[in-house]
Order: sequence, then structure tokens, then C-alpha cells
Amino acid sequence: MQLLCWVLLTLLGAIGFNLYDSFWTADATAKLVTDRTLLASARVIAEAVRVDEGGNVQVDVPPAALEMFDTGFGDRVSYQVITAWGSLVSGVPDLPLPAIHRAGEDRAFHGADVRVMILDHPVVGLPDNGAISVAVAVTHNSQYAMRRQLWLSDFSKQFVLLFVASLVTILGLQRGLAPALRLRDAVRQRGRNRLDPLPPEMVQSELQPLVHALNDYMERVQSQMAAQRRFVSNAAHQLRTPLALISTQASVAAREDDAARRDEALFALRASTKQISRLASQLLTLSRDEPGSRRPRSDAADLCKAAREILEAHAEEALRRNIDVGLEADGPVIVEGDGTMLREMLVNLIDNAIRYTSPNGRVTVAVGQADGNAVVTVEDNGPGIPRGEREQVFERFYRVMGTEAEGSGLGLAIVREVVEGAGGSVVLDGAKGGGLIVTVRLPLA
Repeated sequence: MQLLCWVLLTLLGAIGFNLYDSFWTADATAKLVTDRTLLASARVIAEAVRVDEGGNVQVDVPPAALEMFDTGFGDRVSYQVITAWGSLVSGVPDLPLPAIHRAGEDRAFHGADVRVMILDHPVVGLPDNGAISVAVAVTHNSQYAMRRQLWLSDFSKQFVLLFVASLVTILGLQRGLAPALRLRDAVRQRGRNRLDPLPPEMVQSELQPLVHALNDYMERVQSQMAAQRRFVSNAAHQLRTPLALISTQASVAAREDDAARRDEALFALRASTKQISRLASQLLTLSRDEPGSRRPRSDAADLCKAAREILEAHAEEALRRNIDVGLEADGPVIVEGDGTMLREMLVNLIDNAIRYTSPNGRVTVAVGQADGNAVVTVEDNGPGIPRGEREQVFERFYRVMGTEAEGSGLGLAIVREVVEGAGGSVVLDGAKGGGLIVTVRLPLA
């Protein structure tokens, strides 16, 4: 309906302009016909002028000179014949004369608007080839009637054209939109879990790119749904074990009479609770980073400041295990992105480095700039990651076999998703003497 309205508005605008133009064309045509009639009448009158034997100018106006204006619209005709020296030969003396000969002009005469024309005509018998001037004036009744008839004729044609164009447009839209309506019905009739491709042949070639786009979109939705199902399944599996362990530890602590053993069970319970709390936090971070989960943010985040605060928060754990933690930063390094997610990325990098570094080890965090990018490097002298598994560790819940430290396998997955979401890159390399170097590059703000 909206498309039809726009088409009809366009047609109405074009027809309105044509009617406006045709009105002035009809007016010009009516004036031209009236001027030709005035000129013909003046010639007939001029040809009837003669000079008698006494040199007097006389005229017998032929009835045809005036009857040619009798078109049935009640026009009044006036004329004037004067000599070159200004003597009135015949007609009305006060007839208004146009400024240009042989050109019709509109004037007012005895309270009415008239069209008047004057003609100079030589007369045989006058001294020095003298001429007489014949002026003829007629009211506008016939002229206006002609203009109205011409314009109404064009108006009727334009109206028929509008009607035919509207009819053809409606039929064309109905025929042209029928495949689109079939496509709409096919999409509506599908169940919410049915995402198999639609056949492009069900619509005309102009709409087939739309069907291909819908199929591509449904394929992406299928992939995302499959990823979410895997994520939920893996999350449920990861949560089941620590929850069962917490339940067991709580039962043991409740049954234990010995205070030392009960404290040991409660300490283990607190550790398990801390582990599951960390896992829940990481799962929440991943859910926030899913496409469309929330409105994208654009913050100006200082990576140096964030790294310093995170290291201070992990200082107690590092001191407890006698791990040397250092920060190398020259000044503020500002990047643009989701400040919360960027901070979570740093938390996972630093937490992983401290967690997997053995006691009396070292962890060094460096924040700087290079080639228009912010560069964050986290280096440790822990067990490192074998070269063949450095790509796999970015998968959710993947853990390197033989790792002693407890973890969920989500840290590096979170790092990659946050970094790629901010338009950056993350690379894993081995450190000299063993350990791991994680290098993150992000565009500077």
C-alpha cells in the first residue's frame, strides 16, 4: 500500500504539472486564434476603405468582418477606422489602441476587458501613398470559452491516463509482490526450530538475493544456536563436579567431631566455593561477550592503570606463593572499547600467569605502544604450553593435559573473544628458559 501511494503521488504530481502547463498552453492558443481573427477582421474592413472623387475617405464595413466573431458566446465587437492625419472615418472614437501594430493586447473598454489589434493599410487615392489604421476589439467571452474547452479536453485525457496508470500499477504490484507474499507465508509457517534453507526458485530473480541472504542468516543462527548448546552443555558439566564436591565437603564437615578435621574440611569447602565462584564469573563474562547480548560500549580505557590495579589485587596470592610480580609501563596507554571486558581480559591473563607459575617463580606484565597499537605482554616462567596446543587452548573448557593448577579452561577463551571484539590480536609464544609469553595488540584510541 505504501508503494502504491508513492506511485500515485508521483503520478499526481506529474499530472498536476502537466495540467498547469496545459492551462497556459490553452490560454496561448486561445489568444493566438483570437488575434488571427482580429487581424482577419481588420483586413476585411481595411479592404473596404475607398477614396471618392472628392478625395474623401469612406468605408462600408462588410457584415462578414463583424460576424466572424459571432461564436455564440455573446461577444461585443468594436472597431475604429482613422486616417493617417487622425480623422475618424468610422467606428467608435475612444477605442483604446495597442502600442504595437499587428499584435493583440488586452485593454479595458467601457467597463469590460477586450482584446484589441490595430492594422495599417495603404489606400489607393490618398496623397503620398497614405494609409489608414483599422483597430478591432472584441470581448474575451469566446477566447475564455476556447481556453476552457482546450484545458478540459486535456484534463479528461490526463484523468484517463491517471486511472489507467493506477490500475496497471495495482495489477503490477499484486503480480510483482505475489512471490514476496509467498516468501512471507513460507517463513511464517515454519516452526521456531526449523532453519533449513528456503528454495530461491520460489521467487523471481530480483528477489532471489533476499532469499540467499535469509538462508545465510539462518545458517549463522544455526551455528550460534549450536555453539550456545555446546556452551550450556559444557558449563553444566563443569559446574556439576565442583557442586558435588562442595556438597560432599559440607557433609564431611557436618559429621566431623574433631575440630582440626572439621577446619580442614571447611578450608577445602571455602577453596571449592572460591573455584566455583570464579567459574561462574567467567561464564558470566563469556555470556556478556556473546554477539547481541548487550549494547556495545565504547570507553576510553587506560591499560596501564588497569594492569596496576589488577596486580595489586593479586599481590596477596603472589606473596603467599613467593612469586615475583613486576609491571613495566612508561605511561598511560589508552584504547577504545568495552572497559569492563578489557579489564576482564587483563584479569584472566594475570590470574592465569600467577596460577600456573610455580612457587618462587616470576610474572612480568609490560604495557606499551608499538606501530600505532597498544601492546600488553604477560610473561611467566611456568610450565608453558606445547606448540601444538597453543591454538586449542583458546577453545572453551580446553585444558592442557598434566596441568597441576586448578582451572576451568575459560581464561584464554575469554581473552581471545574480548581482544577480537576490540579489533585486536593475541599470540602465544614460549619464553626463554621455559614459560609462556602472551602478547595482546589493540588499536590505540
